[in-house]
Amino acid sequence: MTLSRRSLLKLAGLSPLAKIAGIQLANAEDRDFRHALTLFSDIKYGPDFKHFDYVNPEAPKMGRVRFGIVGSFDNLNPYTFKGDPGSAVVNDALLVSSLDEASTEYGLVASAVWHPEDRSMVVYRLRPEARFHDGKPMTPEDVIWSMQTLREAHPFYNAYYKNISKAEQTGEHEVTFMFSETGNRELPLISGQMPVLPKHWWTGKDAKGRQRDLKETTLEVPLGSGAYVATEIKPGASIRMKRVADYWGRDLPVNAGQDNFEEMEYIYFRDANVALEAFAGDQYDWRLENSSKSWATGYDFPAIKDGRVIKEEITLKQVEGMQSWAMNIRRPKFQDVRVRQALNYAFDFEWANTNLFYGQYKRSRSYFNNSEMEAKGLPSPEELKLLEPLRDQLPPEVFTTEYANPVNDTPQNRRKNLRAAAQLLDQAGWKVTQDGNRSLLKNDKGEHLNVSFLLDSPLFERIALPYQQQLELLGIGVTIKTVDSAQFERQEQTFDYDIIVGSWGQSLSPGNEQRDFWGSEAAKRNGSRNYVGIADPAIDKLIEAIIFAPDRPALITACKALDRALIWNHYVVPMWYINYERTARWDRFGRPDTLPAYSVGFPSVWWWDEARADKVAAK
Repeated sequence: MTLSRRSLLKLAGLSPLAKIAGIQLANAEDRDFRHALTLFSDIKYGPDFKHFDYVNPEAPKMGRVRFGIVGSFDNLNPYTFKGDPGSAVVNDALLVSSLDEASTEYGLVASAVWHPEDRSMVVYRLRPEARFHDGKPMTPEDVIWSMQTLREAHPFYNAYYKNISKAEQTGEHEVTFMFSETGNRELPLISGQMPVLPKHWWTGKDAKGRQRDLKETTLEVPLGSGAYVATEIKPGASIRMKRVADYWGRDLPVNAGQDNFEEMEYIYFRDANVALEAFAGDQYDWRLENSSKSWATGYDFPAIKDGRVIKEEITLKQVEGMQSWAMNIRRPKFQDVRVRQALNYAFDFEWANTNLFYGQYKRSRSYFNNSEMEAKGLPSPEELKLLEPLRDQLPPEVFTTEYANPVNDTPQNRRKNLRAAAQLLDQAGWKVTQDGNRSLLKNDKGEHLNVSFLLDSPLFERIALPYQQQLELLGIGVTIKTVDSAQFERQEQTFDYDIIVGSWGQSLSPGNEQRDFWGSEAAKRNGSRNYVGIADPAIDKLIEAIIFAPDRPALITACKALDRALIWNHYVVPMWYINYERTARWDRFGRPDTLPAYSVGFPSVWWWDEARADKVAAK
């Protein structure tokens, strides 16, 4: 090629697109730039839409909302895996999701987006008016730097964007990401989720002359670009945010009727019980309850009885992923599937649901509970096309049996399941030996079978302690250790544990994140969400079937196949789920008549209702 890239730009008068195998010019008029991207279905809102259906475009902009958070923070940089970050910075992304569509994103920093049919690249046109809070424009240089530096700073971003092979500026306000593979339907959308960071700020120095570093923790508030900016930080205690009056994106259709509160405050509590008492005492306004006991017994304070606080269960269209006792199979004692299966036989969900959870939960039996992706019955012909080539690498039950958890609904069944667990442990080489009055399990190396539960909340102690009793009946030694959130995160990121509470949320369109959950590469990478340590070629192939599914039916089929492979390997002891959100709020807020299908929408689409607030004050 004799002409330089810059010369080609001048001659053509357009933005060239680089392909890995040589440079080809594509006239912008030949590319169908769109205002939104979707995975499979039609885009609900057209290019001239004024606002999403689930907002009130006339919502008042006033008032404040306070959130209570159990934990602490020692870092304000959310883009490093170090430290425990607080909610102090908002950086707008190229695209933003709508809350009433399963898999559609609309332009935010990007005004338009295009990708070829084979999804070998994606091109973004940036809005010239997009600004950081210091007034400097967001440029293609910021986008490219963000992509490169986020991948260096955090293992999650490195894995999530690993198939972006190149990023380059291809016009004054245009960025092109090139992909290392074709046909990956999610890559254009997940590249659009990337926050655009200010290169000039992060490569500069702070007020004390110290070089900033995205890979390191900081208590300096990073420069943002979103609707809110941090105005007051009390390290470890609280963060106050104020709505940016001249926010660059305030008039965009994707933001109409949203970001309605003048102030938001995050208040941190070290103890969950103290946090609930603080809510009852009107120290914060909104609460998502994650404790069934608290939901059943903790909301009997005066403000509930006189109507100042509203307790509401909001049902959503959402997939309930897997919450579980996750065993770290990097440790030899968990590498035998019979040991893992035995731990499930010993877990008495039915007792816990009756005595601890007030009957609120359903037992998880899938990694995609409450959805069309949940594997039920025997594999369909379509699933078998994926599973048959892997038959020798999968548990035989994948092909012959619908999965079901052990049921401990009667004393007889509890004894039967403990006997089944004991037999499995014996078959795995763990023999009963006596140590005084205690029965212990020992293998032929003389090692005792001991397990340790690492927890980050006392709430789980009441669930772990009865489980400990069941395991000790089998001769398994058990320790339970509860640590603060910062220590837990450090141990979780380095896989320094036996068993933790492992949770994997799922969307209605699973994709590239499955590599981080179950993929072989993620098993070796600190900071990944492959908590179990799965490194299985068959699982890897089923993950790729999900990622490269050409349509919705193929995606559902691949998810069901993966679900069967995961659940029959007994990697976890499934816990439970509910298909609604338990919410409580002080009655100071208004909301649209119809909430979005996939989110409670708080605080983004709610607003301060002065009349309601006055009534609460009067009471």
